[in-house]
Amino acid sequence: MKIYEYQAKNLFSQHEIPVPLGKTIDNPQQLDSIFSEFNSPGIVLKAQVYTGGRGKAGGVKLTDDLDQAKILAREILDMNIKGLPVKTVLVEQQIDIKSEFYLSFIQDRDNSCFKLIFSPQGGMDIEELARVNPDKIWMKAIKYFPGLQSYQIREILTQLPEISLSAKKSLYTAINKLYNLFIATESSLVEINPLVITGEDKCLACDAKVVIDDNALFRHPQLASLRIPEHEDPFEREAKEKKLNYVKLDGNVGCMVNGAGLAMTTMDVIKHYQGQPANFLDIGGGAKSQQVYDALSIIVKDPAVKVIFINIFGGIVRCDQVAEGIIQAKNKLNINHPMVIRLIGTNDQLAYKLLKNENLQVFTEMSEAAKQAVKYLEESPK
Repeated sequence: MKIYEYQAKNLFSQHEIPVPLGKTIDNPQQLDSIFSEFNSPGIVLKAQVYTGGRGKAGGVKLTDDLDQAKILAREILDMNIKGLPVKTVLVEQQIDIKSEFYLSFIQDRDNSCFKLIFSPQGGMDIEELARVNPDKIWMKAIKYFPGLQSYQIREILTQLPEISLSAKKSLYTAINKLYNLFIATESSLVEINPLVITGEDKCLACDAKVVIDDNALFRHPQLASLRIPEHEDPFEREAKEKKLNYVKLDGNVGCMVNGAGLAMTTMDVIKHYQGQPANFLDIGGGAKSQQVYDALSIIVKDPAVKVIFINIFGGIVRCDQVAEGIIQAKNKLNINHPMVIRLIGTNDQLAYKLLKNENLQVFTEMSEAAKQAVKYLEESPK
């Protein structure tokens, strides 16, 4: 479950992680009282949306003038970022920044551990940084038991000779407290980018991202109450209602896969052949024909999707039931998108017969299927 930045910062405050003074508004006129309350040379206006890239979209603005702030706030509230309308703006004090860092904790299911990710170059998109300067991303594997150890934090801090001892103490505390929040909320991701050192050598979380594990929400009703379904991406909301794991992305190859690991591999292989995934969609390990139908019904609603790539490894999942769901969706939903299907596993021979009768081509090799998907993409109308 995603939450807004201001909600994440409220959680940070509850866990004694310092954040800038801030207030939310849904009307520019509310800025009158905020300007008089903030003892700051300027403010930052930040669009609140359940997606990244808001800065590039113009959803973050700085100003020190009240009248200009009202104009900028109205512009942001009228924005639509990646299909999501902006309903709320977070207004914060501008901060005197001496240094910026990146800090996050994630669940690393592939290696059965947690992972601390830190970079001395905060403020950049972490994926872009990994591409242009991977040496500046430092990772520490954290065992579930005994958890984060003090020596792991010290190993990071010793690589920061340019900051003062008092700043290092603030960083040490911030890393510890963010880990405590990560564990207490059973999150799949907590992130601060940037985590800044101020002119007074204090740490502040200038941005905050928290993604809570949906499977843990029943243990945390106070966190579940933070969800605002009507503000979520409509495709993600529908997928949640249908018990599907879906994340909207920026590409045009619609993906349907069983298993999170295979989903990540599928997206990687599409990118390898110069395609861009339109979504992450995991139908789960025990999916039947109805889940396949539901998944395809969501994919084809996305106008960005030009090609559909289905990649199933049938273990518990029966390939013939996947084939039945594909055929039902194709016929009932009148799917005209080029469709690339890679099926292998339980009852795959029966699935091949069913799909062949519908003139649907099936691949057994993932790389060949991905190549074909990208080829269809290149042939599709722009």
